[in-house]
Amino acid sequence: MDLARNEMSPRLASPVMELRQYTLKPGQRETLIALFDREFVETQEATGMTVIGQFRDLDRPDMFVWLRGFEDMESRKDALTAFYGGPVWTRHRDAANATMIDSDDVLLLKPAWRRAGFNLSGRKRPTTSEAENKSRNSRLDGIVEIRILHLRPGMEAGFAERFQAEAVPQLTANGVQLLGAFVSEHAENTFPRLPVRAGENVFISVTRFDNETAHARYSAALAASRETTQADRTKAAETLRLTPTARSLLR
Repeated sequence: MDLARNEMSPRLASPVMELRQYTLKPGQRETLIALFDREFVETQEATGMTVIGQFRDLDRPDMFVWLRGFEDMESRKDALTAFYGGPVWTRHRDAANATMIDSDDVLLLKPAWRRAGFNLSGRKRPTTSEAENKSRNSRLDGIVEIRILHLRPGMEAGFAERFQAEAVPQLTANGVQLLGAFVSEHAENTFPRLPVRAGENVFISVTRFDNETAHARYSAALAASRETTQADRTKAAETLRLTPTARSLLR
């Protein structure tokens, strides 16, 4: 499993993470990705946050999904204040916002258990020129699946324990790479200029598959079995099938 070996390092496992889903205007996803990967990666990280991954949604052609992490809620406030009050966002915000219909679908998260955050050690982000070359010779670079389970209030910790004990062995047995697992962070939003989905109680797993065949094989096996950890859910799971952009760190 590709889980963080050192949960104390925010580079390896950001204690606070945002899962951001943007609904874009038709045909505008590639425009935003090109702008984001060129202008909004290193410039955000310069303020102290980590741009963990950015993705195309395979099932929703007008959705852009991305993840960013912070050391804690106070540093989140400082980093977001610096970036959104800084020259790069000021210069490019009109172009970015022009691609979007909605950018408020945001979940604030934290690792579900010790070592459950993303392990980013040893990962190297392609440079802009490397990414451009990769795009010219593009192929599907694996599938990252984010599964969002909606739980009754107060059930996240218990659910995470059962998932670790019951579902993780099932994932391993099927050759699935678990990248990370997260639950809702209920701390007050320290940067209210950017809203989050307050009051949510979720458990999120992030897994990786080499290709669509591997993903389909696992999905069929899961559908044919009695899935574990069914208790405590309030509605059907949401499943995001994603493929990373050329400059995504998580892939």
